[in-house]
Amino acid sequence: MRASSRVLDAVGLLARLILGGALLLAGGLKVGNPVASARAVQAYDVLPFELARYVGYGLPYAEVVLGALLVLGLFTRVSAAIGALLMVVFVVGIAQAWARGLTIDCGCFGGGGQVAENETKYGREIVRDIGFALCGAWLLWRPQSMLSLDRYLLGR
Repeated sequence: MRASSRVLDAVGLLARLILGGALLLAGGLKVGNPVASARAVQAYDVLPFELARYVGYGLPYAEVVLGALLVLGLFTRVSAAIGALLMVVFVVGIAQAWARGLTIDCGCFGGGGQVAENETKYGREIVRDIGFALCGAWLLWRPQSMLSLDRYLLGR
């Protein structure tokens, strides 16, 4: 294996661990409190109330599964595509809340709901999620990485 290929594989591992770890952490912090997760989604006031509740209940489990797949390096390209798309949806959600003057916590790592105006962190949250989406984009372009189950099980 050439040195440049090893470097690219290491970057892939880093991208998997960053995006996958973030999803695992976010989902893991919310999975024990589905009511709070549902309230966080409802606070964005984008989806019908009942649909937002179901999204809030299901989102933590989806994040945990996607995060685990990415950390393990299994079905990397598909997992990265879904993870990156999820991050884009989060960016759009946060941006629209900011543009509409809502004062909410994003609920990304638990919490969520109304906060004081000086407690919002929209810009930082958007930059963070764009960074996570870029990790997913890297893995879409080049899903091969070190220590991935894809490599061992599927020869990729």
